[in-house]
Amino acid sequence: MNNLHALVLGAIQGLTEVLPISSSAHLIIIPKLLGWTESGLTFDVALHVGSLIALCLYFWRDIFDMCYSFISTVSGKGFHSPGSRLPWYIIIGTIPAAIVGKTFEEPIEKVFRHSPALICTFLIIFGLILALADTTGAKRWKLDRITLKAAMVIGLAQCLALIPGVSRSGITITAALFLGYNRETSARFSFLLSLPIVFGAAVLKVGHLLKTGIPAGEMTPLMIGIASSAFFGYLSVALLLKVVQRYSLYPFVWYRLAAGVLFLIVL
Repeated sequence: MNNLHALVLGAIQGLTEVLPISSSAHLIIIPKLLGWTESGLTFDVALHVGSLIALCLYFWRDIFDMCYSFISTVSGKGFHSPGSRLPWYIIIGTIPAAIVGKTFEEPIEKVFRHSPALICTFLIIFGLILALADTTGAKRWKLDRITLKAAMVIGLAQCLALIPGVSRSGITITAALFLGYNRETSARFSFLLSLPIVFGAAVLKVGHLLKTGIPAGEMTPLMIGIASSAFFGYLSVALLLKVVQRYSLYPFVWYRLAAGVLFLIVL
């Protein structure tokens, strides 16, 4: 992994991890199109750590509030507001994806990594489902109306994100829209729900890297990849939240359809 590859792939990760357009699809297909070799463990660490930094920097206040609410409820103060329930809903919503990811991540990756046509197909199909949710969803409820049932449904939907081309943010936003939440709430809850998953993945990847050691010459690409992923990830969060406040999700739908068709043609 050279410095240029680290910069470009870090930017792709930062942009596509957050936007509902599937990071895994782009990180598998674009290197194939460019003739680049597959990235190793070092770059996997850069991707996950960079994404985690971006989310923590943007949502630091939400994270602080959820930690405070979690400590308050554990210490016996009870669920005195919708905000006090939110950290528990995040935990509950994370459990399905954590279990499914631990069990099926490797088999799914082996199947789809070498099936770009299938990835493109899912990019298109779930883009159409996102369009349906954005068009037909009631879009009435805000974050303070998140319920246990909604957290469980959205958490179950997140399991589908293991399939390249689905998009973790895309499928969780889709589920929230179908449940009647507005676009901003759907996107914000999607990001908050991703925090434990991204944190867990980053910790696991860093642990593996510490065991094996950083290969000679890869420290600089590692740092570049982390910085690039974090920078573009932060910008992407801000962009998506601005878009959903003012517009529909159709720009991302059209992108998914165009990218899926284009990738199918050129591969």
